[in-house]
Amino acid sequence: MAGSSQPHQLNRPLGTITRGTTGVNRLRRSDRWLVHDELVTARLLAAADPLVVDLGYGASPWTTLELAARLRTVRPAVRVVGLEIDPARVVPGRDGVSFARGGFELAGLRPVLVRAFNVLRQYPESAVPDAWARILSGLAPDGLLVDGTCDELGRRCAWILLDHSGPRSLTLAWDPFTVDKPSDIAERLPKALIHHNIPGEPIHTLLTAADRAWARAAPLAPFGPRIRWRQAAKYLREDGFPVREYRRRMRDCVLSVPWSAVAPKAVATV
Repeated sequence: MAGSSQPHQLNRPLGTITRGTTGVNRLRRSDRWLVHDELVTARLLAAADPLVVDLGYGASPWTTLELAARLRTVRPAVRVVGLEIDPARVVPGRDGVSFARGGFELAGLRPVLVRAFNVLRQYPESAVPDAWARILSGLAPDGLLVDGTCDELGRRCAWILLDHSGPRSLTLAWDPFTVDKPSDIAERLPKALIHHNIPGEPIHTLLTAADRAWARAAPLAPFGPRIRWRQAAKYLREDGFPVREYRRRMRDCVLSVPWSAVAPKAVATV
């Protein structure tokens, strides 16, 4: 059934109320990635209705407003709707952004992009596939889902990009000046991966190799952590890891790989 261009007011949105922790500029690293990623920008530019949903924006809508402002640099006509399952958190619209009550059913909307940050972290891993499936079923035909997690200040972020076929990639992004080594991001892995950071699992293998490459690149430390990480990522690619290469200058340290490189061997029971 085709979705409406306006949110449906549902009696029982799908999902569970989260803690609602939020903060100004907390999701800046994922936003920067979104506005430069070729697939995301191509889908936004091609969409007949460039509707974006920020799912579970928390106790305050700052990150939703920031998302809208940043995506408008890609396509000025983008429409952003913030959805919260807690009716007490639904605020009046402002700055061209609407807010409504909704959960995994997306309030009947059909967005081309959904951002769900720090939402599934509070669920058991066994609930993740159904949550993904429910959200993906509500997307526009070429829609994308970003399922991510970050720390309270947004210095350590990780997210999975999905489309209707399932997960496409994992991206880790961190502040070059406050994170000591790549594996420090492990505590902020998305729910689908966080319990798999153990020996024998692909994500553990990747993070261990990233730390090794980071140590190997130590002679470049005097030139700054960005230069050092660029060399470390090169070492990872030379060692056979399919780490995405970015041609543009990056403000953040970014490690992005296809989902096939980190897909868990089995679903954890946690």
